[in-house]
Amino acid sequence: MIKNLRTGQILAGKVKPAATFLRRLKGLLGTNSLPAGQALWIYPCNSVHTFGMNYAIDVIFLNHSNQVLKVVPAMPPGRIAFCRAAKSVVEFPAGVIAATNTQPSDVLVVSKDKTV
Repeated sequence: MIKNLRTGQILAGKVKPAATFLRRLKGLLGTNSLPAGQALWIYPCNSVHTFGMNYAIDVIFLNHSNQVLKVVPAMPPGRIAFCRAAKSVVEFPAGVIAATNTQPSDVLVVSKDKTV
């Protein structure tokens, strides 16, 4: 689960961690969508791309304390986003950032869900 401490909003009920080289390399490639209520938490990571994807995603860059450093709403296919200071990145279905009013400086509580 991912929850925004400032707003109390839950951004995702299920979180798939991508902490190994192969999981980080694959990311969301080969998927047709990221289902509502789910997220991919990539760590360590400070850049992502959407080459080879056919749908937009919301991207949030976090520091070591899970404080939001940068948000990229509705990042379309064929793009690159990065944040040098980021230690991890969370990818959500497009629209989550706007729906939850998540902003830089917010702190997210992230719990890994091993069943996803």
